[in-house]
Amino acid sequence: CKILRCNSEYVAATLNLRGSDRNAAYCNALRSYSHCTRKTARTCRGDLAYHSAVHGIEDLMIQNNCSKEGPTSPPRPRPPAPNHQGFESLDICNYEKSFLYKHGQPPRYQHCAAFGDPHIRTFHDDFHTCRVEGSWPLLDNDYLFVQATSSPVAKGSNATVTSKLTIIFKNMKECIDQKVYQAELDNLPAAFEDGSVNGGERPGGSSLAIRERSPGRHVEIRAEYIGTTIAVRQAGRQLSFSIRAAEEVARAFTEEQDLQLCVGGCPRSQRISRSECCRSRAAAEAARALCKEMLPVEDVYFQSCVFDVVTSGDANFTMAAHGALEDARVFLPNAEKLHIFQ
Repeated sequence: CKILRCNSEYVAATLNLRGSDRNAAYCNALRSYSHCTRKTARTCRGDLAYHSAVHGIEDLMIQNNCSKEGPTSPPRPRPPAPNHQGFESLDICNYEKSFLYKHGQPPRYQHCAAFGDPHIRTFHDDFHTCRVEGSWPLLDNDYLFVQATSSPVAKGSNATVTSKLTIIFKNMKECIDQKVYQAELDNLPAAFEDGSVNGGERPGGSSLAIRERSPGRHVEIRAEYIGTTIAVRQAGRQLSFSIRAAEEVARAFTEEQDLQLCVGGCPRSQRISRSECCRSRAAAEAARALCKEMLPVEDVYFQSCVFDVVTSGDANFTMAAHGALEDARVFLPNAEKLHIFQ
């Protein structure tokens, strides 16, 4: 029922009436008011404000000798567009713009990745190779929950790879409905679980969007409302996850949400030494030659590549480390931190 809009338009039209044609203008305003109430009649049938408005208009028309037929008030002019420097004009679902307005500087970002035989690069640029069989949270904060499920890379192997990823974008009432994204080996959909490709019907729904960068191989999810971008890839028989998140978003968690591989890395009991892989010198040399083609700098991405190729016997693992390095190149706020050497 939009009776309040009719009321406010009538008040605005009669607020500053002066001069000789005051009565004619007043009658025009009353006819507009009457016309507006008739348009809302169906939805306002049970509304007391509506019924008192209708009776009030009839009384006022009689008192002022207004005929029911005749001209009406011109429509109220639209308010001018707000000043573009003002916060009202900024989209509340654009984190970067909102942050810049509030703090006078752009937000700081952090990067985390999980790839290969889960190698974790944490938000703090620590680097671990992990056993972590089963399901483990990569992130668990006020905005996002990301869980990776790992299984052994080969029968009897200590090494595991990510075979499933679940990403939950938590409900944010001004911007998006809760959305769930799930990827499994050989199934990297370019849509959320409900079939949608954005944040839903809300005004800020487009501030969450998913797109396919390479069919079945690389999906990118942009969450502008929290200043976050996520890349999910499949290379060989493993999935990888990379994220660039606003620092404020990455830190929005409580003490109870303390297990997050992106924040604290792998628990000590789950860490594997990368030197464990390479007892066979011939296998290690062959893997080094393969990895060197894709990763000329002998940093942790290169070491991870050698470890994965030797452990799995699958040359496709060179692509996992290469994809993670490419994501880091795009996502890292500080290019000097791209290569980590251990």
